Amino acid sequence: MSSKNLVMHIKIFEIVTKTAAQSFFKEELYVKNNPIIEIMLNRKSIRKYKPEMPSDEIIETVVRAGQQAPFASQLCSLLLQRGPQGTPYKAPLLFIVCVDSHRWELIMAERDWQMEGDDSLLLLLGMQDAALMAENMVIAAESLGMGSCFLGGMPFNSESLIEKFKLPERVFPMVGLTMGYPAENPPPRPRYPLDFVLFENQYPDFTQAQIRAAMQVMDDGYLAQDYYKNLKAIIPLQGDRQETYDYQTYSWTEHICRKWGQWSYAENFVDQLQKCGFRISPNLTRESGSA
Repeated sequence: MSSKNLVMHIKIFEIVTKTAAQSFFKEELYVKNNPIIEIMLNRKSIRKYKPEMPSDEIIETVVRAGQQAPFASQLCSLLLQRGPQGTPYKAPLLFIVCVDSHRWELIMAERDWQMEGDDSLLLLLGMQDAALMAENMVIAAESLGMGSCFLGGMPFNSESLIEKFKLPERVFPMVGLTMGYPAENPPPRPRYPLDFVLFENQYPDFTQAQIRAAMQVMDDGYLAQDYYKNLKAIIPLQGDRQETYDYQTYSWTEHICRKWGQWSYAENFVDQLQKCGFRISPNLTRESGSA
């Protein structure tokens, strides 16, 4: 990268990080130095951890904070593995946040009730419960000086997790969450500009200029941080497409487009749900089993 381009990327990075920390909200409308807002605006994924193990009191505090998230039916539970051996990034803690209908159905049985219908709505509400719990845990951990990283691939490892944690049917590992005291301090990652996210009164008809401006915020921000260059992460192209990117130009929008444009998740995802005892087809009932 030339010195001129380097200076340009540094300036863009300064603008993006300032936007992430301040410009999403008009400062005069918020209390300055609000610790909760500061924690949330400065959150970033941590992939390097100190070996120090958080105390049981700290762990319980994080979990209790997670439990206080809004919920539909408390359709979530947590698995915990202590590291650093065997945990991603050698993290001291690995939580796996699960959609848990098994536990709820035991309560229903005590009341002489059974689940009605297929599992589509159950899974939707269970994933909402689990996601809200996980985010509360992240904020609580940050407030206690810890960092974390979400692991979205857990659902595709359900078979090994069922065996490892002796999971009963009707428990689905939705997302992983590594946690511990950070041994790195990366900058917050870029986000879309606010006018590409917040729509008052009606959803907009986006112009090409608006779309490209939002793309540029994301791409320039990641390039300024050398994010994919440092990770050495360029998703290979499939089919007849010819590679035209390198680490000086490859950034977030191209990376995510390659994920959704080349990888097929749906069939495998349904298979993972079925391995955990869930049925999402209206033509399948618990009595009829798999098609």
